[in-house]
Amino acid sequence: MKLEGNIEDGAIIYEEICQACHQPGGNGDPGGNFPQLAGQHSTVIIKQIADIRIGNRDNPTMYPFANIEALRAATEDIFDEEKSGPQTLSDVSAFIQTLPMSSAIVGEGVDLEHGAEIYKENCVRCHGDHGQGDVKNYYPVIAGQNYHYLLRQFRWIKDGKRRNANPEMVKQISGFSERDMLAVMDWVSRQTMIAGDWDSKK
Repeated sequence: MKLEGNIEDGAIIYEEICQACHQPGGNGDPGGNFPQLAGQHSTVIIKQIADIRIGNRDNPTMYPFANIEALRAATEDIFDEEKSGPQTLSDVSAFIQTLPMSSAIVGEGVDLEHGAEIYKENCVRCHGDHGQGDVKNYYPVIAGQNYHYLLRQFRWIKDGKRRNANPEMVKQISGFSERDMLAVMDWVSRQTMIAGDWDSKK
């Protein structure tokens, strides 16, 4: 986390490597196969890629891009050796954090009051009062994330399939019903980030 990201270089890397799946604006896909990355904390992106690289998170599609040597090879025609490898991750994550979030794909909107209640009781301590996450503690932005992606990841965490999940979260959501999951993910997908949410000094 000590490398300082270069946003201009990150934009080039994103266009070359990331946008084919995550879309030019970082908005992911409606079906939830690829998440919205736009606006995500740079620290979270780096941590998740590191977890994929060392095998703490299973994601075969992302693994080639999480491998430092593969990244170095993919960017060697763009940058010199000093700017490839770990610096590539720092640059592209810094760029992604600056991308404006789009309107997310949301759920049916039939149980939002219950979703808000579940969120307030279970999620605020780590993810913030509207899903803004925590840049210093690696809690991701979940506000405005595509509903289908949120729901899929939530199920994987609850079922133990996502192995890098925070153990406290696994315990916290173990008693969630199907209604709880659908409602809270729908509510979260409708939240928006506000000025100051990306501030690492807060």
